Amino acid sequence: MASGLAEAETRQRLLRTVKKEVKQIMEEAVTRKFVHEDSSHIISFCAAVEACVLHGLRRRAAGFLRSNKIAALFMKVGKSFPPAEELSRKVQDLEQLIESARNQIQGLQENVRKLPKLPNLSPLAIKHLWIRTALFEKVLDKIVHYLVENSSKYYEKEALLMDPVDGPILASLLVGPCALEYTKMKTSDHFWTDPSADELVQRHRIHSSHLRQDSPTKRPALCIQKRHSSGSMDDRPSLSARDYVESLHQNSRATLLYGKNNVLVQPRDDMEAVPGYLSLHQTADVMTLKWTPNQLMNGSVGDLDYEKSVYWDYAMTIRLEEIVYLHCHQQVDSGGTVVLVSQDGIQRPPFRFPKGGHLLQLLSCLENGLLPHGQLDPPLWSQRGKGKVFPKLRKRSPQGSSESTSSDKEDDEATDYVFRIIYPGMQSELGSCWEPGWVLNVSPLWGTSTLACRGPACARGTDASCAHSPPLCVQLHCHLPALVAPLKLLCDNMKYQILSRAFYGWLAYCRHLSTVRTHLSALVNHMIVSPDLPCDAGQGLTARIWEQYLQDSTSYEEQELLRLIYYGGIQPEIRKAVWPFLLGHYQFGMTETERKEVDEQIHACYAQTMSEWLGCEAIVRQRERESHAAALAKCSSGASLDSHLHRMMHRDSTISNEVFESVDEAEQVEAEGRLEEKPTKIPNGNLVNGTCSPDSGHPSSHNFSSGLSEHSEPSLSTEDSVMDAQRAAPLVLRPRDSSMDDGQSSEATTSRDEATREELAPELLDLYTVNLHRIEKDVQRCDRNYWYFTPANLEKLRNIMCSYIWQHIEVGYVQGMCDLLAPLLVILDDEALAFSCFTELMKRMNQNFPHGGAMDTHFANMRSLIQILDSELFELMHQNGDYTHFYFCYRWFLLDFKRELIYDDVFSVWETIWAAKHVSSAHYVLFIALALVEVYRDIILENNMDFTDIIKFFNEMAERHNTKQVLKLARDLVYKVQTLIENK
Repeated sequence: MASGLAEAETRQRLLRTVKKEVKQIMEEAVTRKFVHEDSSHIISFCAAVEACVLHGLRRRAAGFLRSNKIAALFMKVGKSFPPAEELSRKVQDLEQLIESARNQIQGLQENVRKLPKLPNLSPLAIKHLWIRTALFEKVLDKIVHYLVENSSKYYEKEALLMDPVDGPILASLLVGPCALEYTKMKTSDHFWTDPSADELVQRHRIHSSHLRQDSPTKRPALCIQKRHSSGSMDDRPSLSARDYVESLHQNSRATLLYGKNNVLVQPRDDMEAVPGYLSLHQTADVMTLKWTPNQLMNGSVGDLDYEKSVYWDYAMTIRLEEIVYLHCHQQVDSGGTVVLVSQDGIQRPPFRFPKGGHLLQLLSCLENGLLPHGQLDPPLWSQRGKGKVFPKLRKRSPQGSSESTSSDKEDDEATDYVFRIIYPGMQSELGSCWEPGWVLNVSPLWGTSTLACRGPACARGTDASCAHSPPLCVQLHCHLPALVAPLKLLCDNMKYQILSRAFYGWLAYCRHLSTVRTHLSALVNHMIVSPDLPCDAGQGLTARIWEQYLQDSTSYEEQELLRLIYYGGIQPEIRKAVWPFLLGHYQFGMTETERKEVDEQIHACYAQTMSEWLGCEAIVRQRERESHAAALAKCSSGASLDSHLHRMMHRDSTISNEVFESVDEAEQVEAEGRLEEKPTKIPNGNLVNGTCSPDSGHPSSHNFSSGLSEHSEPSLSTEDSVMDAQRAAPLVLRPRDSSMDDGQSSEATTSRDEATREELAPELLDLYTVNLHRIEKDVQRCDRNYWYFTPANLEKLRNIMCSYIWQHIEVGYVQGMCDLLAPLLVILDDEALAFSCFTELMKRMNQNFPHGGAMDTHFANMRSLIQILDSELFELMHQNGDYTHFYFCYRWFLLDFKRELIYDDVFSVWETIWAAKHVSSAHYVLFIALALVEVYRDIILENNMDFTDIIKFFNEMAERHNTKQVLKLARDLVYKVQTLIENK
C-alpha cells in the first residue's frame, strides 16, 4: 500500500513539473510573441517530458545496451508509427553531423570551415536532442499519445503513461507547445533581445546623456522608427553605443562602400586634429558618410565611461542627400583634404586623408554609389591601367607667360577641385538658375571665398580676367547681371510661400485650439491655483499648520489647506487626522464636539451593521454544515448525486465570478416588490444623518447577483455552533425603524421576524453567501507581504468589507475593493473610522467597477488627452496594433494606482487625488496616468512598443516608479491644459 502511494506521488510530481514548464513556455510565447530555440525554458521542458516518458519504461523497450533510452524507445516506436520513424531519421542525421564536427575539431582545426553549418547547440540541448527535435518538428504530442495508447507494450504497470488519467493528461499538455513557432533567428544585438523593464530604463538613462536640448522646457522631437535603425546625425544618439559602432560595418541593412581609418578631423578650433574612421554607407534610400573617433572604435575610454564619452559629441553622420559640393584640396606632402558644403552653405569640418590616394578612392566609391540617379560634376576620368583619375582641366596661366609647360611638371603639381553632386532627373528651378555651374571656391586658409563659374567660355580660356584667380583653383567666368532677375523672382516666391504657410499654420492652430477647449474644458478647473501664492506650498501640510488649524479653524481656509496638500502632500504623522476630512467623514470647520458626535454615530452604525451580518453569517455556516452532512449521507447511501453535483457546479461557477451577472427582469421586479412591501427587510445601512448610507447614484435592481436563486458553496468550517446561529438569527431580521414603539410586545416582534425570515431569508442568505466567499478569498491574499496585515488586522479588513457589502448588497463585492480598503485601514487603524472613510471613497470609486460606466469615460478622456498633448506617441500607439483603447490603464483607474506603487507612495498619490478635486481637476487620475506614460515616453518610442510590450513593461515596473517625478509631471500637465483653455 505504501509503495502504491509513493508511486502515485511520484507520478503527480512529474506531472506538476511538466505543467509548470508548459506554463512557462506559453507565457513566453505570449509576452515575447515568439519562443527562441535556445530558451532555457525549452531545456527545462525537454528534461521534464523526458523524465515522464522514461518513468516505468521496460528494460526491453529501452534496450539493454543502449545508453540513450529515449533514442532506443523512439526508434522502436518508429517501426510501427511513421512520424516517429521520420523523427528518428532526422535526429540520426543530426547526430552524425555533430559527431563529424567533433572529430574534425579534434583532428584538424583549419578544416572546420569546410563542414556544413551546424546549429550552435549547448551540451544540455544535445543531451535532450530527441525530445527537443520532436518538439520543433511538432510531433512530440503525437508520439506521446501513441505511447499512451500502446503503453502496455512499453511500460510497467506503475508507469505514468500507463495511468488511465495521468497518461492522457500528459499527452494533452504537449499539444500547446507543439503548436508554437520556434525561431533560430539572431539579431545584431541578440545579447539584448527582449530586455527587461529595468534594462530599458537603464539604457535610456545612458542614451539620454547624449541628447542636447535647446531649451530645458521643450521636449526634442523624436522620429518614430523601428528598432536598430540607423539614419541621420540626429538619429545616432537614440542608438546604443554598441549599435552605432556595429552600424559602421557591413550589415544586412546597409552596404559599406568605403572605409578608411586615421582620417583626421579638427572638431573645434581649440583642439588638435583627432584621428578617426571614415566610412561611406548605402541603404535603399540614402547614402551616409560617417566619421567616428578612434577612441570610440577601440574602446580606449573604458567600459564605464564609454556611453558617456565626450567623443560622442565629435562623431559625425552626414546624409549625402544634403550635400551639394565637395571641395577637394590636394597637397604634395599629404593625401589631400575634402570639405563638404550643404545646401544651406554650411561647411563641414575638413577631412584630412593620409598619403596613398585615399581621397580619389572615396570619390570613386561615391560616384559609383550615386549611380544611376546621381553623378559627380565634373565626372572622374577613367584611365587605362590606373582606373579612375581626377579630370584634366586646363588651368589659367598668368598674362604673358608661356603655356608650354611640360606635362610632367603639371602632373607633379597639386590641383584643387570642386565637385558638385547632381541628380539629372531631378533638376530644380533653383538649379536651372545657377547654370552653367556656379561654385564656391574656398581658399586653403578657410578664411576667404570667391564666387566662380564653370562655363563654356572659361573652358576655352578666352577671358583674361581669370588670370588673376588663385593658381590652385579651377575658376570659370559668367556675367553676374544675368542672375539678378531670376534671383529676385526666387526671393519673392519664397517670401510668399513663407507668409502663406505661416497664415495657414496659424489658422489650423486656432481651429485646433477650439477643438481642444471643447474636449478638455471639463477635465480641469478653470481657475489656476498657484503653488507660490500666498506662500510656497512645496512643504505641504505640516503638523504645525494642522495643529494651528485645529486650535483656530479661521486661521486657514479650507482651500488653502487643500492647496498645500495638492502641491506638497501631508506630513506622515498627521495623515490619520487629516484623511477623514479629505474623504468627507468630517467637514472642514467642524468643532471637536461635532466631530465626536459624528464618531459616535459611526460607531453605533458600524456596531449595528456588524451584529446583523454576523447573525446572517452564522445562519450561512449552519446551512453549509447541513448541506455538507446531507451530501455525505447521500454518498454513503450510494444514492444518485447527479442533481446535487449539478447544483454544486452551478454554485461554484457563481462564486468564482469576479463580476456579478444580472438576473431576469421578472425576478428583479418580483424581488423589488417584496422588498418594498416588507418593512422588516434586512436594513441597508441608512442612518438619520446619512453618514453610512449607500451611494444614491449606485445601480440597484439591475445589479442583483444571480446568486439570488442559487445555493452557496459548502464549507467545512465549524467555527460557529448551532446555538450561535439561533441566537444571532433575530438580529438579522430586527427592524431598524426608529419610529417603532419600544413597548411593543416581544411575541409580536418574534412572529413577524419569523414570517419575514420564511419569505426573504433564503434569497438573502444565498446572495450574502456568494459575497462572503469572494470577500474571504480576497482578504486572505491582500498584501500578505506588508507588515501591517497580521491575522488580527486581516480580520479587521474582513469585518469592514463585510459591513460595507451588507449595506450595499445590491452592488455586491467585486475583486479590487479590498485593495482600496487596505491603505485606509493602515493609516486610520480603526474599524469604524475606516468603514466610514471607505464608504465615502467608494462613492467615487464604485463607478469604476464593471457595474458602473466610468471606466469607458476614463479611456475616452485618456485618448483625447494624449492625442492633443503628445500626438507623436499617440501615432505610435495607433500604428503598432492600435492600442489607443488604453486597456493597459485599466488597473490604474480601478485601484487609483494602488498596485503600481509602494504603500508610502500610494498614500502620497491618494491624498493628492483627493485634494486635486478642489484645486485643479476632479479627473486628476487621468493626468497621473498620462504622466506615467510620459515619464517613459522616450523608452516607448525608442523600442517601438506594441500593446503586449507596454503591458509587460508596466507590469515589470510596478512599485518602481519615481512617484515625486510622476506627481510633478501630472501637475504640469494639468497646468498645460488649463493654459491651453485660457489661451495663455
